[in-house]
Amino acid sequence: MKRKGKASSSGRYIGLDVHKHYITVGGMNVQQEIVLRPRNVEMERFKAWAEQNLQAMDEVVLEATTNTWEIYDMIAPWVKRVVVAHPAEVKQIVNSRVKTDNQDVVRLIRLWIGDLVPDVWVPPLEVRELRAMISYRWRLVKMATAIQNRLHSLLHRHNIQAPEGKIDTGENREWWERLKLSEMETLRLKQELKTLRLVREHIIEMETELGRLSTGERWGQQAVYLMQIPGVGVIVTMTILSAIGDIQRFESPKKRVGYAGLGAGVHDSGQTHRDKAITKFGRKELRWALVEAAWQGIRATLSVASQL
Repeated sequence: MKRKGKASSSGRYIGLDVHKHYITVGGMNVQQEIVLRPRNVEMERFKAWAEQNLQAMDEVVLEATTNTWEIYDMIAPWVKRVVVAHPAEVKQIVNSRVKTDNQDVVRLIRLWIGDLVPDVWVPPLEVRELRAMISYRWRLVKMATAIQNRLHSLLHRHNIQAPEGKIDTGENREWWERLKLSEMETLRLKQELKTLRLVREHIIEMETELGRLSTGERWGQQAVYLMQIPGVGVIVTMTILSAIGDIQRFESPKKRVGYAGLGAGVHDSGQTHRDKAITKFGRKELRWALVEAAWQGIRATLSVASQL
């Protein structure tokens, strides 16, 4: 995360603590004097409040959370600058002994004035939408896996061995539907199979859309380049692109490795130097995609080698 320089000496510094139903707002000048006393503004009233109270020279800081981007898009045209703070790194707020919404806003503003706020990259709309698609597909896959685990657990209780292959395709589907179980278990089995088929249909639909995007104007050129790498298919490619967005925003390859959480941790104190496992500090979907690509590449290499 890069800081973009100390806050300027003119204008006000507005802090927003965004919640689900309201936003706590407050403001200071560069001397850290309160110019806008902290208060809660209901979410449905925030736009009207912002239009009436925000000024063109204001600099606004808020933490990244689920609904941050809608707020960012709303207020960005009205103020000089909006900074989205990395929540995990704003430790002074998280670790405070006395924690209230009003105090959080004041501390966040003071950190920003003191140039102590590590900010996050603000992804454009198309990157946010692609990230949402990747996340939704991930949840669908986890849902399908959970259903299959429950079905196998049902068989395990009855000491029944399941046939190899996918549960809901071809002869396997008929095998599951013919199982002789109690009335309640048969009903549950029937519903689980229906749900699994529906979830798989959704997964296929999402993957078809990702395939379409991989050949489109926005992502096509980058996607084709990535898919030339052994082990990198459509899903891995689009996951990588959604996480990285604009690759030019990274100063070096080392920064990109750190963003994926694949860099090695280090314990270096006094005369002790010890390498540790990867940090896992970064976007987990990017880390998954790169690890998956590496394994697929290894499998492909071993497959070719076995045929020689």
